[in-house]
Amino acid sequence: MSLHDDYARTTPYELVFQSRAKAEAFVSQVEEESSGRGADAEDPHAFVTMGAVGDFVRGLQGPDAQPGSVHQYGALAFHGLHFTRADCPLFLLSTHVARYLVEGVPGSVTDPPTPAGYLQLPQHLFWADGGGDAPESVDGIFWTVTKRGVLHTLIVSGMRPDRPGLVVVPLPEAPIAEASQWIDAQPREELVDFATLMPGAELDHLYSFSTAGEVLKLLSRFFAYADAVPNGLTESVPGSADPESPEASRLSFVRVALDG
Repeated sequence: MSLHDDYARTTPYELVFQSRAKAEAFVSQVEEESSGRGADAEDPHAFVTMGAVGDFVRGLQGPDAQPGSVHQYGALAFHGLHFTRADCPLFLLSTHVARYLVEGVPGSVTDPPTPAGYLQLPQHLFWADGGGDAPESVDGIFWTVTKRGVLHTLIVSGMRPDRPGLVVVPLPEAPIAEASQWIDAQPREELVDFATLMPGAELDHLYSFSTAGEVLKLLSRFFAYADAVPNGLTESVPGSADPESPEASRLSFVRVALDG
C-alpha cells in the first residue's frame, strides 16, 4: 500500500466549499446573521441552528441523508468557517514525523500554531474503525480553538477516488488548557495506542484511531512538535500530480518534516 505524502492532496474543505469565494460568502452570511440575532458562531450548538448554516447543510446532505446527519455536516461547516477565517492553514504531516509522533514528542505542549487548521495525514497511514463496517483511511483532522479556550476537533475519512463523499466524525470538545495531559495519555485499556488489527497492517506498519483520546494525543503532539521544531515546518506551494497519483490540493500548505 502506498503511503503518499509528497504534496497536500485535495482537502475536504475544497470538496465541500469548491472555492475560496464560496467559503467566504458563507462566512459573511453567518456573520451577518450572527450579528443580527446574537447567535454565537463559536458555539457549535448555536451554530447549527442558524438559517445560513441550515441552508448550507441541506445543500450537502442530499435526498438520502441519514437522521442526525445535520450534526455531522454542521460540524464540517463549523470547522470550514473557522478554517476560512484563519486563512486556510493546511499542514501536511510527513510519514517520518507521523511515526515519530506516535512514539513520542519533543518539548511540552503549547498553543496550536494557528487558532484553526487542518492536519492532513499521510495517505493510508491512519485508519478509523468502521464500527462494524470496513475500516476507512483517515485523511486528516480539523481543529478549532475558540476564544473561550475550547478545542473542537473533527476527523475526516472515506475520501476515495472511486466514490463521492466523505465520512466526518466530530469529537467531544475539550479545554485546550488540558492539552499537556493528552501527550502521554493511554486512552486504550488493552491494546497499545494507535495499534490496528487490520489484516496485513503490519506489512506497512499502519495505525488506527479507535478512541477520541488517540486523536487528541496525536494532535497535541503535533502542536508540541510545531513549537519545538520550527525548522521542520516549510511553506509549500500546491503540488502537481500525474494521473496515477492523488489529486493535488489547490491550497498552499506547510509541510511538517524532520528538522534537517
